[in-house]
Amino acid sequence: MSLIPATILTGFLGSGKTTLLKRVLSEAHGQKIAVIENEFGEENIDSDILVTETKEQIVQMSNGCICCTIREDLRATLQLLAAKKRKGMLDFERVVIETTGLADPGPVAQTFFMDDEIAESFLLDSIITLVDAKHADKQLDDRQEARRQVGFADQIFISKTDLAAKDEVDALVHRLKHMNPRAPMKPVHFGEVALKEVFDLRGFNLNAKLDIDPDFLKEDDHAHHDHDHDHHDHDHEHGEHCDHPHHHHVDDDVKSFVFKSDRPFDAAKLEDFLGAVVNIYGPRMLRYKGVLYMQGTERKVIFQGVHQLMGSDLGPEWQAGEQRTSKMVFIGIELPKDIFLQGLEQCLLPA
Repeated sequence: MSLIPATILTGFLGSGKTTLLKRVLSEAHGQKIAVIENEFGEENIDSDILVTETKEQIVQMSNGCICCTIREDLRATLQLLAAKKRKGMLDFERVVIETTGLADPGPVAQTFFMDDEIAESFLLDSIITLVDAKHADKQLDDRQEARRQVGFADQIFISKTDLAAKDEVDALVHRLKHMNPRAPMKPVHFGEVALKEVFDLRGFNLNAKLDIDPDFLKEDDHAHHDHDHDHHDHDHEHGEHCDHPHHHHVDDDVKSFVFKSDRPFDAAKLEDFLGAVVNIYGPRMLRYKGVLYMQGTERKVIFQGVHQLMGSDLGPEWQAGEQRTSKMVFIGIELPKDIFLQGLEQCLLPA
């Protein structure tokens, strides 16, 4: 049986997760989707899209989708779904997990890597985060869960932009890019979004998404460091004044930084260093990812991790004439940027 792709849908309370989910479920896409509602409340997905009200944990819906409301462990629910699919008792092609608005997506994502049975049945495709343009600034100021949700995202949808002034939305986008430069961002109106922007994003698939997201290296003064002389400033021309209201909010504890080098890594040194920092800072390392130029191989090395879980894989060969460059992004909570950058520098072969 091929792996079942899974999508985690997260976002703070009231950001529009259920609206987006209803839109996805009601669209005539011909796909059978199992939805896992990881909610504290007693309500299933809005009852108007359910066939019947029932006390069952698994509910069949009008368009062939399935809905589960989990009261216990996510792992047990995933195992139950996979077992019922294998036995022909349920028919579905993918899973969407809608987390509660107060959830940290980290433990949900880790479920897919820490349990062999889950890993043999499911493939974590991506984490999608909704951000409420009207209330996000205060939520991000006050709630670490909201900041973590942004830090984990592979795709960010900004809802309720019609309720906020354009300069507020621009400032929010600027802030979100500081926190997570690797996630594409897009406004979404009442959940109206193309399925191709929700499913099969392959944010967690090492081989399928080798090119780091287009905005990955659009750095500014917060992400600039000594060996990156190719300085970009968030789409601003050199010398152009950046008038985003940078400092009207608290200094976010979720931040990102980038490491780039054209010198190859010593594999043993890099493995030792990354192992050490993950051991010390793992709980604060939300997402990290990179394409690496390694000594001793003609192929790109793709690496990424969530918290203490880190993996790498061989990508395609470097092409003739292609600039061999390592690019890495780290997104985390109050990570010591200087320690990371200096440590990575020391893992490179001498110039």
